[in-house]
Amino acid sequence: MQGNQSTVDPAEVAKFEAMAAEWWDLEGKFKPLHMLNPCRLDYISQQIATEFGCNLKAGLPFKGLRILDIGCGGGLLCEPMARLGATVVGADAAAGNIPVAQLHAQQSGLDIDYRHITAEALAEAGEQFDAVLNMEVVEHVASPEAYLLACQQLLRPGGLHICSTLNRNPKSFLFAIIGAEWVMRWLPKGTHDWNKFITPDELFTLLSAAGLTPVDRKGFVFQKFGWSWSLSAQDLSVNYVTASVKPA
Repeated sequence: MQGNQSTVDPAEVAKFEAMAAEWWDLEGKFKPLHMLNPCRLDYISQQIATEFGCNLKAGLPFKGLRILDIGCGGGLLCEPMARLGATVVGADAAAGNIPVAQLHAQQSGLDIDYRHITAEALAEAGEQFDAVLNMEVVEHVASPEAYLLACQQLLRPGGLHICSTLNRNPKSFLFAIIGAEWVMRWLPKGTHDWNKFITPDELFTLLSAAGLTPVDRKGFVFQKFGWSWSLSAQDLSVNYVTASVKPA
């Protein structure tokens, strides 16, 4: 395999490095992710269970599966995947996130392999996984095309790639930038660059170009009256998630 150049954007990494200590603060800067996490986990778990024939009602249903969470942050997805029995690697380009994730996993009695490393470096090392979780990262990298190719290289044949991001349209600017950053102040101003948002059709094209076969997409919809999130097959106007597979 030829050497892969890093797609890490240092300015984007610095944003999250500055917030690293707040990953597990339910009322801190990552409050939106904590609110979204149950909905994300439901989608991820169902997709993995369907793809690999797992019974989610059984004990440790993901036992035997090796799962990578790229851009793992403080471990909000790694920990539930480990509790479901998976062997989990959490990777992040922001070095400050790793000790936070390691400490919380240790306090939770979980064995998770956290690494300060990029997707490209993992691919170059020949690492292989049954599933790659790529959540809210692709809109922060320097080259989505090269980044998604690295994610594809990290999958075993028949592996599952789950990728979520933000749609690019006037509504997403209103809700994700003005609403979340300026009005609600859930995130610091400048966390997201609307110009880097990717439409669902664009993402499917990028996934296909990277050698993956898109199989599903759903929207994450915020229910303002219940202050919760739900999945939608129709509304992908702001936050959305996709599933794709690497041909066997």
